Amino acid sequence: MILKGFKEKSNKKYLNKLLLERQLEVTDSDVESLGVILNLDEIDDFEMFNSLANTLKVKSNKLKIIAFSQSKKEDLKTWDNCYNPKDFGWRGAIKNPELEGFLNTKFDVLVSYYDTDILELKLITAKSKAKFKIGILQSDERVNDLIIKTNLKEFDLFKTETFKYLKILNKI
Repeated sequence: MILKGFKEKSNKKYLNKLLLERQLEVTDSDVESLGVILNLDEIDDFEMFNSLANTLKVKSNKLKIIAFSQSKKEDLKTWDNCYNPKDFGWRGAIKNPELEGFLNTKFDVLVSYYDTDILELKLITAKSKAKFKIGILQSDERVNDLIIKTNLKEFDLFKTETFKYLKILNKI
C-alpha cells in the first residue's frame, strides 16, 4: 500500500515535468488524423467519436480510440484497446506496447473525453505526441490546449464547438 502511494507521487512528479516542458506547435495544417482518449467507466459509446471524425472529415483509418478503466482487464472483454492502472509503472513508464504506440503517434488532434480526475488519464494525454489537444473542463488546465466546457452527456454540443473552434483556427 505504501509503494502504491510512492508510485502515484512519482507519476504526479513526472506529469508536472511533462506539462512544464510542453511546447505548443502552432500550425495551419488541416486535421487529417484524430486520436481519442475516453474513460470507459464514464462513457462506453465509441460510435459518437466516429460521427465526430466524420464532422471533421477524418477518414476512418486515421481515427484511433483508446479507453481507460479502473477495472481489471478480465472484466473488459468487449473492448479491444482498453488500459488500466496496471499498464503504468513508476515515473510515467508505460508497460503496454500498444499504448506506447498510441502515445507515439503524431495525431493532428487528440480529444481527451473524460471528466474524472484520474492520474493515468492525464498521463496519457500529457505524454501523447499529438499536435493539438482538446478536452472538456478538467481540474488541471495545462493538460489540453483547448478546453470546451461541456458535460459528458452533451456530446453534440462538444462536437459543434470542436468544429467551430477548429474552423476558427484554420485546421479544417
